Amino acid sequence: MSYVNAADRAPVTVVGLGLMGQALAGALLDAGHPTTVWNRTAGKADRLVERGAVLAPSVGDAVAAGPLVIVCVTDYAVVRELFEPLGGVLDGKVVVNLTTGTSAQARETAEWVTRSGGAGYLDGAVMAVPADIATDAAVLLYSGPKEHFAEHEATLRALGGAGTTYLDTDHGLSALYDLSLLGIMWGILNGFLQGAALLGTAQVKATTFAPLANTMINVVTEYVSAYAPQIDAGEYPAGDATMTVHQEAMAHLVEESETLGVNAELPRFLKVLVDRAVTAGHAGSGYAALIEQFRAGTSG
Repeated sequence: MSYVNAADRAPVTVVGLGLMGQALAGALLDAGHPTTVWNRTAGKADRLVERGAVLAPSVGDAVAAGPLVIVCVTDYAVVRELFEPLGGVLDGKVVVNLTTGTSAQARETAEWVTRSGGAGYLDGAVMAVPADIATDAAVLLYSGPKEHFAEHEATLRALGGAGTTYLDTDHGLSALYDLSLLGIMWGILNGFLQGAALLGTAQVKATTFAPLANTMINVVTEYVSAYAPQIDAGEYPAGDATMTVHQEAMAHLVEESETLGVNAELPRFLKVLVDRAVTAGHAGSGYAALIEQFRAGTSG
């Protein structure tokens, strides 16, 4: 593999060398950035060091090595545990936290870092698997002061390229997007697993089902585009099917699952939401009216 000359690239520190952290550091090395790394288990840095990374003896030394510090660890509590003892070492740095957490945790961490550490802070989210880092498949979201993003945008683009996206000044927005998008992922995957379990009772292989499942997923993207403006307007015309049509189909899915001995908890839950929407007066509305059940925040 050929490497870009590091002479004209900004130095970067990566704290946390799990699978994602290693991928981030590797992408920075490939882009020619002098890269310092630190991890509690130092052995995880061995391959990166072979490729040119510098292993810092402590997290403080790692942070001191450059103006940009990218953090990707287990959770926000670990971020604070690692950085709280550093004091003035953080002064003048920009911390980019790519650790998964909630929007409240992101805002609290931003407040603490900027107040106690004297550093700039961007919160971020990685919408990619490690193998996709630095490819067109990677999407990385950032939120916080725009001047910090602009200052280090060229470096951050080594991780996500065209998928590098600045959202807004609200530090919590990237985490909120992250969890919202993960909810979509799990919803789709759980629907696929439910279907694969049902078809498995007829000895249909999941690999046979997958192409048709992907076709349906593509159809759903059209629904997303159609429903989004309805949700924003608060108007839910039944352009494709009324809520009662969905209600009846869900009842069939519940019955089929129960009859075939497949776990029916997921379709039962979906039907509960639709039943509530119908009771609330949306029998003739389109499916987008279900947004009101999610906004309500009730589970009883």
